[in-house]
Amino acid sequence: MVLDFAPVLGQWPLFFKGLLLTAGLTGLALPLGVALGVACAWLRLNAGWAVRTLVAAYVEVFRNTPFIIQLYFLFFGLPSLGLRLSPEVSSILAMALNLGAYAGEQVRAGIEATPRGQIEAAQSLALGRLHIFTRVVLPPALGRVWPALTGQVILVMLGSAVCSQISTEEISYAANLVSSRTFRSFESYIAVTLVYLGLAVLLRQFLGWFGPRYVFGRRR
Repeated sequence: MVLDFAPVLGQWPLFFKGLLLTAGLTGLALPLGVALGVACAWLRLNAGWAVRTLVAAYVEVFRNTPFIIQLYFLFFGLPSLGLRLSPEVSSILAMALNLGAYAGEQVRAGIEATPRGQIEAAQSLALGRLHIFTRVVLPPALGRVWPALTGQVILVMLGSAVCSQISTEEISYAANLVSSRTFRSFESYIAVTLVYLGLAVLLRQFLGWFGPRYVFGRRR
């Protein structure tokens, strides 16, 4: 077998468009999912029994069902209830909900590892409950779980490949289209594999730089 990448590389505008959409989906789902995870962690530790039960049910459902089923439910299931979402909105929502379920458990583990004396010291300074959580508890908790959270974000980004199943024109959709046009499937999927690899490495480097400076570290 002779590899010929010329026809595949000639379709670079499709790959570039898919790359931009994949980056956009991840860029929107990431803050939504992390914020949802933080909210779930706080509610599971501080809310009443009924709310804790609802949050726990959400976490268990989204952590123990396939991402593609969650995606199908949002895109194909919700219209039967009168709510129709575009492929892009369905993809962002599914990614954010999936990330939020995992992030919630990771952040909760970081919060539970906070020394009790640290909280009591903040209380002795007459800080309010919200200030204690956002200024004293949450930043070091995120610092403890940031590597795991970064890995989960990358998994969600890579999982966006299945969003092509609902016609979201991200990078794997582009690879399928190029493969059908050029009849160079092997070359097309080698190219898209390298793109995903590059995205994952860049995202890990970015989060490794961003977190200590703007999330849980000292801001300069």
